Amino acid sequence: MNDRPTGRPDRRTFAIISHPDAGKTTLTEKLLIAGGAIHLAGEVKARGQTRRARSDWMKIEQQRGISVTSSVMTFEYDGLTFNLLDTPGHEDFSEDTYRTLTAVDSAVMVIDAARGIEAQTRKLFEVCRLRSVPIITFVNKVDREGRSPFDLMDQIADQLALDVAPMMWPAGLGGEFEGLYDVAGQRMLLPEGRVEPVDGLDDPKLDTMLSERAAARLREEVELGVGGYAAFDRAKYLSGDMTPVYFGSALRDFGVPELIHALRDLAPSPRPQPADPAPISPDQDGVTGFVFKVQANMNPQHRDRVAFMRLCSGKFRRGMKLNQSGTGKAIAVHSPILFFAQSREVADEAWPGDIIGIPNHGTLRVGDSLAEGTPVVFTGLPNFAPEILRRVQLVDPTKTKQLRKALDDLSEEGVVQVFHPAIGSQMIVGVVGQLQLEVLISRLEHEYKVDARLEPSPWDTARWIATDAAPDMAAFQSQHRSAMATDRDGQPVFLAKDLWDLNFVSGRSPTVRFSATKERV
Repeated sequence: MNDRPTGRPDRRTFAIISHPDAGKTTLTEKLLIAGGAIHLAGEVKARGQTRRARSDWMKIEQQRGISVTSSVMTFEYDGLTFNLLDTPGHEDFSEDTYRTLTAVDSAVMVIDAARGIEAQTRKLFEVCRLRSVPIITFVNKVDREGRSPFDLMDQIADQLALDVAPMMWPAGLGGEFEGLYDVAGQRMLLPEGRVEPVDGLDDPKLDTMLSERAAARLREEVELGVGGYAAFDRAKYLSGDMTPVYFGSALRDFGVPELIHALRDLAPSPRPQPADPAPISPDQDGVTGFVFKVQANMNPQHRDRVAFMRLCSGKFRRGMKLNQSGTGKAIAVHSPILFFAQSREVADEAWPGDIIGIPNHGTLRVGDSLAEGTPVVFTGLPNFAPEILRRVQLVDPTKTKQLRKALDDLSEEGVVQVFHPAIGSQMIVGVVGQLQLEVLISRLEHEYKVDARLEPSPWDTARWIATDAAPDMAAFQSQHRSAMATDRDGQPVFLAKDLWDLNFVSGRSPTVRFSATKERV
């Protein structure tokens, strides 16, 4: 690359969000094929040692057929660099998804044409709304029986409180599907791969491409749709108030080129990132970035640990020394990585919007920021209070040291939170969802060779506590010693038996603040 102004308009950093089984993995695969990152359909899903590239690489992901970690994949298309962040679809991994969505500039929301908006879709959308992330909607599986385009778009508008702008329109659904009409480009996309320009809906050529019924229905529906829904407004899209809606079939690679063109033409280049005391613009001088994810054992043979950093400003060069927030210490980044799932290559340079991996040995954690000069504090990367608490019981007590190491690694990644009770030596793990516990046990066994069991704990939830006066904190901890713990940072945590207990204790402790989130600074 040649040196250019600091901000790079040729970056598109986006996430794909969806409910499980909406077709996210297939769509990801087709986008990667379009970008030349993979060459054969099935490489993202394939099993076995011959698999060159995969986004679901963890043992339990292969067994269960779901994504439980966020993968980063970089590819190029039409002169642009796309950084695709594939998020877990399962609700039990909402924390990992939330942190991933802090690192993107836009998102693609995949909806199953038969199921419409599902519970997890709503949750992921709300995370995007918190940060005003622009969303392009892709209604998938239109070649199968599903809801009408009107039902789907009304559901998006009503349940997500978004203006919808139809950009494509299906000519029939399921067994009656005959193609897609490009509303803005006035083209027909036909299943055999032909793309035919038309002079609007009145063009008689439509009648030669579609059956009489499909042509009549398409004309009627598009006329109603264009008249009944808002015209696309890029400013409203960029502010997160409008979503352009595309239809297609990822499995048949139908409508996918139009989606990637939408990302190219409509999605924003790197945006300013929220920070204290002021947002960081990609045009600012000096390298800044924040760690939104840490992944251990991506290569189990080397027991490695990689911090995923979103670059926010400046031109990064391999070998730079960057100052870490919190410690203030300088870190030399000698071997930065660009990713395609498990495949890696060394990045000699990177620009705002890029995601680079920084190999380290526990130095960097989620929420850390790195900067060329004075450390910057990026905001909005919290830990969430766990909803399930369990005690960890070793089958082999001689593996205590390995267990502590494993739990420290996994808590650093955000897989679990670890609490050390004030009384007793048995560690408590906290998670948001039940499936995280299965991941914990699986990874302890396969990556750390630790055989452990989970037991019920006396507590149901946890809250970080703080006071303005040290004597008040000391008095509270003394009074509730059996329910006190510390997290991995040494911060005091109150363990509650249930919500009633939490409300009762907090009501009787007016000088103590109980927090369900903790932001790393």
